[in-house]
Amino acid sequence: MPKLRMVGPQGNRLLGALEPSSRKRIDPHLEPVTLKLGAVVCDAGGLLKHAYFPEGSVLSLLTVLENGSAIETANIGREGAFGLFAAMYSRVSFNRCLVQLEGGMVRCPIELLQSEFKNSEHVRNLFVSYSETLLSQVQQTVACNALHSTEERMCRWLLMMHDRAEGEALPYTHEFLSEMLGANRKSVTMAAQALQTAGLISYRRGKIQIVDRAGLEKASCECYAIVKERFDAFLTPPSTAVQGDTGQRKR
Repeated sequence: MPKLRMVGPQGNRLLGALEPSSRKRIDPHLEPVTLKLGAVVCDAGGLLKHAYFPEGSVLSLLTVLENGSAIETANIGREGAFGLFAAMYSRVSFNRCLVQLEGGMVRCPIELLQSEFKNSEHVRNLFVSYSETLLSQVQQTVACNALHSTEERMCRWLLMMHDRAEGEALPYTHEFLSEMLGANRKSVTMAAQALQTAGLISYRRGKIQIVDRAGLEKASCECYAIVKERFDAFLTPPSTAVQGDTGQRKR
């Protein structure tokens, strides 16, 4: 009998939420993956052969335009996975996915996850619940990018990354931040300087350290707290997350 991977505080929460029967089938096929910061996991329009489950790393989903510019619309840590849409509906990636924070990660063949999705109601509920939650992050990020200042957006982004990095310094240049936030480098530099002057962060040689976490949360827009609350709750999907008929869903 294959030995199950231990899923604790350092493991992937989505894998940890699977029923033991699914874990037994999936676990022998999980393959550790090591990728550097900025490495592209899959490009927009690319064919996905695996789903990726961070166990300390963070993946960034970017929407890419015809002129080559891109902006982050969501990021994925150990609470979720990249590639679940492929396991449910389509094997083509809608986004460019790259490594935003180095760390542990495992991948699983899409065919195996497609089989689990087809045969397990628990897996269907879990995957749909996560996908809806990820979509809510995308929607919140779109609103944030359109309506909030660069400084507020930077606070939101740094807080999300600080959660995943577990207090470690964040290895980001202003150029990288400008790409993630969809802002020009000058406005990002000015926002970072303002946060450092306020004593909320320290920035030196491409390393950002959160100095005043509570102050950074106050300086952020509401988007950080909204997204965090949704992800904290998603692992208990409602019984109506997936319906077998076309009747009206309960709300």
